Amino acid sequence: MAAWLLWLIGAGLLAIGEVFTLDLVLLMLAGGAVGGMTVALLGGAAVLQIVTFIVVSGVLLALVRPLAQKHLTDRTPLQLDGVDTLIGKTAQVTRDVDVSGGRIRIGADEWSARSQHGGESFTAGETVRILQVDGATAVVGDALE
Repeated sequence: MAAWLLWLIGAGLLAIGEVFTLDLVLLMLAGGAVGGMTVALLGGAAVLQIVTFIVVSGVLLALVRPLAQKHLTDRTPLQLDGVDTLIGKTAQVTRDVDVSGGRIRIGADEWSARSQHGGESFTAGETVRILQVDGATAVVGDALE
């Protein structure tokens, strides 16, 4: 079997392995294998193919991988899930809310709620903003804040 074909198969296997690890190391090694394949296609000796593989892989690992990781992590927004998605949304007061309790409606759901500050209270029908969720209780404040 031709040396370039072995390098191509190796690059493919490394690229497939990257799909399972997702740490960009195997992908950089696959790039090195493509470098080794290129030297093999140009008729270079086996030692030169291996040296090219090592050098290209090293350069990719040292220079490209950190940039790619930074690009991937910086461009990925934080994923809010669960009750964190409610923070900042507005709700309608269904039963008067004060520091000791009350009820609000968020969409089709009704939640227990309490005001953030002791002197703060909201009457039924007012719009409030959810500031945080404490267990199963929404902590609310003035919607204008």
